Amino acid sequence: MTTTTYSLYELNSLVRQTIEQTMSDEYWVEAELSECRTNRGHCYMELVQKDEHSNTPIARAQARCWQNTWSMLEPYFEQATGQKLHTGLKIRLKVYPQFHEAYGFSWIVTDIDPTFTLGDMARRRQEIIRQLKEEGVFDLQKSLDISPFCLNIAVISSQTAAGYGDFVNQLADSPYHFSTRLFPATMQGEQIEQSIINALNKIYEAHESNENHAPLFDCVVIIRGGGATADLSGFDTLALAENVAQFPLPIITGIGHDRDESVLDMVSYTRVKTPTAAAQFLIENLDATMQRIDTCQDRIMLYATSKMETEQLRLMRFAERIPSLFSLVKVKQDALLDTLSARLAPVVNLTIEKQRHQLQLLEQRAKALDPTLLLKRGYSITLCQGKILRQADNVKPGTEIETRLEQGTIISIVK
Repeated sequence: MTTTTYSLYELNSLVRQTIEQTMSDEYWVEAELSECRTNRGHCYMELVQKDEHSNTPIARAQARCWQNTWSMLEPYFEQATGQKLHTGLKIRLKVYPQFHEAYGFSWIVTDIDPTFTLGDMARRRQEIIRQLKEEGVFDLQKSLDISPFCLNIAVISSQTAAGYGDFVNQLADSPYHFSTRLFPATMQGEQIEQSIINALNKIYEAHESNENHAPLFDCVVIIRGGGATADLSGFDTLALAENVAQFPLPIITGIGHDRDESVLDMVSYTRVKTPTAAAQFLIENLDATMQRIDTCQDRIMLYATSKMETEQLRLMRFAERIPSLFSLVKVKQDALLDTLSARLAPVVNLTIEKQRHQLQLLEQRAKALDPTLLLKRGYSITLCQGKILRQADNVKPGTEIETRLEQGTIISIVK
């Protein structure tokens, strides 16, 4: 056994020398970022490898990329992948070992392979897509219909994002009266997923709790400004895709990138490139509606005009036929009147003869009842106060009575 005792610095120096002598090459390493931060232009990373079955870390190491190297690698990686380095990302780095007596061991990064990250992202994206299709929700949004009068818009965005301002201003400059309501969300970094899901839940609650029982919103717009270097990984998650795919309102995405479609774009009702493109999509939707209305109006006017012209022609034809029809009717009525007149005269004459005969009979009966005939036969008529006297008991003593004979009248006083 050695009896030599080293100071910590001496021992660490021995380790440094050993590493420098035995591991002088550079190595490509695949790992997952469990931490990534920058300070004074340097990038500090924590690398981790997890067990494939239990997801438990089985190896950890510190890695550093100095400013002169990081200033070149950072824009190169972001341009190639469309996102920043962030926690949870799988990367392939070129490194060499470094041991410092005071700061310990770390891997120094000299290069980065974006194609590895792109491949891992693609594999993860395909796995999410496969799972969504197995669940039967991948195309649910595509089966929805956006209202032809889509005016009430729920917006998920950062309130301070320039893209949100551009979206609202473009709608305000249109000839239509759009109504927008912002549901703020974090649109960059690791909180994208949960922040957008929370906003969707608030939209759903507001939509379903509307007291008027009328749709509060016609659609949802998820927008974000920013360049191609912004972090897009938060839009490629299973939980967010499931929430968007199964949302009951059409969702339009305009998250400001044209490199690739995110999973969020794939499951949405439709995807546009930018917030202003989302506003233009809504304006064009109403333009199409107004065009259909104008077309229908023109068709109705054309049909009404054609119908009126047709009916006018019919009236004119009827008007032309009226004189001849009237003349024909007049001839028929005159002939009918002549026929009726010819048939009526004998009937009238016969009726007159019957009535004349009846009058003669009545005349004879009236003559037979004439009182003068009775007077000529020797009868008399006694009157009392101008009325025929029929009973003696009806006359009081002293009453004057009149007796009419064939020739003359006798005035008597009853005793």
